[in-house]
This record gives sequence, structure tokens and C-alpha cells, in this order.
Amino acid sequence: MVGKFNLGNGLTIISHRMPSLSSVAIGIWIGVGSRYETKRINGISHFLEHLLFKGTKKRSCQQLKQAIEGVGGSFNGFTSEEATCYLVKVVNKYASLGFDILSDMVRNPLLKNEDVEAERKVIGQEIKMYEDLPSHYVHEIFDGLLWPHHPLGRNIAGTLRTVSAIKRKDLFDYWEKYYRAKNIVLAVVGNFEEERMRELAGHYLSKVGKGERQKFSPAKKEKNSPGIKLIFKETEQAHLCLGGKGLPRNHPDRYGLNILATILGGNMSSRLFREVREKRSLAYEIAAGSKEYYDTGAFVVSAGVAPGKTKEALRVILKELKKVKERKVEEGEMKRAKEFLLGQLLLGLEDSSTYMLWLGGQQITEGRIKSFKEVKSKINRVNREDIKRIATALFREENLNLALIGPLKNEEEISSILKI
Repeated sequence: MVGKFNLGNGLTIISHRMPSLSSVAIGIWIGVGSRYETKRINGISHFLEHLLFKGTKKRSCQQLKQAIEGVGGSFNGFTSEEATCYLVKVVNKYASLGFDILSDMVRNPLLKNEDVEAERKVIGQEIKMYEDLPSHYVHEIFDGLLWPHHPLGRNIAGTLRTVSAIKRKDLFDYWEKYYRAKNIVLAVVGNFEEERMRELAGHYLSKVGKGERQKFSPAKKEKNSPGIKLIFKETEQAHLCLGGKGLPRNHPDRYGLNILATILGGNMSSRLFREVREKRSLAYEIAAGSKEYYDTGAFVVSAGVAPGKTKEALRVILKELKKVKERKVEEGEMKRAKEFLLGQLLLGLEDSSTYMLWLGGQQITEGRIKSFKEVKSKINRVNREDIKRIATALFREENLNLALIGPLKNEEEISSILKI
């Protein structure tokens, strides 16, 4: 059972007890991510996340890390498009230490000038590293095709230019605006006593200033024409992302799209894995997936293929997308996809950290928690007609976009293939 309560300052706490475990996972979620940023400060959410690990008014960077790792715990943070999260996982007897460390980071960051300058260089190397990984970078190019004039189409880490221009004052003002109680969710999962958890939450977080729940720029309802972007690079494989706009997080067809993605490329028994890898040996990795945001989403097929086989691989992928539009999937295939999704979720929720991420992510982005029972019901209600209808609505030529990195130059020749 999930517990939920609010502190007097408006900060939300959600929790789930797992008394059979030895661990407690604690996450502080901030309602801010890259889609809240203007173009000038692109990357500031991620920049600030890095800096909170550099030290507080009470502890140095080294002391923060030693405090958690010195008791066998793990310690991390991440920034997404719609949220930032700081998390620890510790043996349950050290739960109070986890609360102390995370709250200290969020409430009392130093943001020293020397740390800002040092971390600016680190993030610059991170940006370059991912640009050197075409299997990762191609997804950034794909997002830029889908949302060309919107923060969702920009790199979460920013660019070398924007990161170099962000000042300490920008970072401090950003922290002061967004790191406020009404914009924060605390998620706690594992072996803990409810009353003690409430005491700790109140002790460490009740003095966070109230602030307000912040908003982001809505995704524009602009009519997209098919987009294609080729980046020439001498690589052994051509890395591609093919797809288009998908569905928002709370769309009634969201779970139908998840099932469709599983059938097409969600595992080793999927259609694309079988047709592209096993039958034709065109790729080692191929996958299909969807991602959902508050007001928009995407569906994407990604693969790494031999450059000389790129056109053949695209034709096979498009053929499979067309087939799922034209013929209803078989009952057995549908059942396996549903069981795969539910099984993967259930297995993940056996871990306190995964359960914490599931709860916290929902609460900070949606303002409510869907139970496993509710998700299971929604998945099981999807039928074969729904899958065909969703595929027909999304798999259209005007919604096809292709991002490709590799030793290929003829954009016009590749573009002529994109028909469905």
C-alpha cells in the first residue's frame, strides 16, 4: 500500500513499506528538467544537478560521498526532460543518514564559483563523449526532428555554447525558483517504520520554502512534415532512429502503444528482432519503444546496421510497420506482449530503488500514483482492434522521421524509401 501525506510547507511525501527487505531507497524529486529551460540556459537543470554533489554548507564533496558509500550505500542523481532526482539506497538502519545527506544537498548547496568552473569542463567532456557515441547521439538528432523549435528537441545536457555561458547567478536563481517545497516530492520505499519516516521527513524538509509548482512550455501542435537528417561519420555501422510523434502520458491509448512497441521490437521474440536480426543478419541491436511526456510523446525504432545494408534494413522495418497496420496481431502474440510488460514491471518492483523511481516519477509528473492493479487492468483491456487502430493513426508517411549517423551521403535516395 502506498502512503501519501504533505508537510505544512506543501512538500509531498509518498512511501511504500517492504518489511522483508534490508534496504531503504530514498529519492528527492524536483519538478524541473530540460523542457523548463529557455534556449539561452539549455542544460542548466543538468548543470545544477551536478553541482549539488560538489558540497554543501555543512559537508564537502568528499564528505557527502563518504557518508553514503562508507555505510555500503549507493548515491546518484539524474536529470530528465520533466524532473530531476537525487537518490540514495542504504541499509535500513542508516535511513536517517540518507535523509540527512539528500536534504542537505537540496537545501544547502554551496554553488562555489570554482566548482561551477570545474564542473563546466566536466559537462563539456560529457557532451563530447555522447556526441562520439552514435548509438546515443542519433536519438538526440531524432528528438530535434520531432520538436525542432521546442526544449524537448534539445540535449538535456545542453550544448558547449550554452553551458559555457551559464553563470553562477543563473544557477543560484534557478535553484531558488525551482527547489521549493510545492515543487518537490520525497519518495521512500523499503524497510522502515512509518512514524519514524514521517519524523525524519518533517525534521529535514519542513523548513524548505514553499514556492509554487512550476510550469513548462507546452509542446506545439505544429503540423510536421516528414523529416530526415543524415550526419556523415566514418563509422563501422550506420545508426538510425525511425519514427514520429507518439502519445502523451495520460492518453487512453498509451498502454496500447506500449504493447505495440513490445510486439514490434521490445524483446528477442519481437517481429523486428526476428526479421531484421535473426532472418537477415542486418543488425546486432534493434529495438522499438515509446516515450511519453505530459502533453506529447514519440514512437521510435532504433538500430545499428552495416552501412551497405541501410536501405534494406529500412525497407524491412517499414514493411513490418505496414503489416501491423493492415492485419490484426494474433491472440498469442498479443497475450505474450501483455505478459512481458506486466512481468517486467512486477520483477522490477521487487527492488526498492526501482519501486521508488516508479512512485516518485509518477507523483512528480502526474500528481498521482497508478497501482500495479490499475496498470494491469489498463493493459489487459487493450484488444487487437486497438493495436491496429493505433498503428494506423501513428504509422503514416507524414509522421515518419529518420535520423541517421554513418558513412552515408545520399539523403535523397534514402528519403525515397520512407513510404508506408
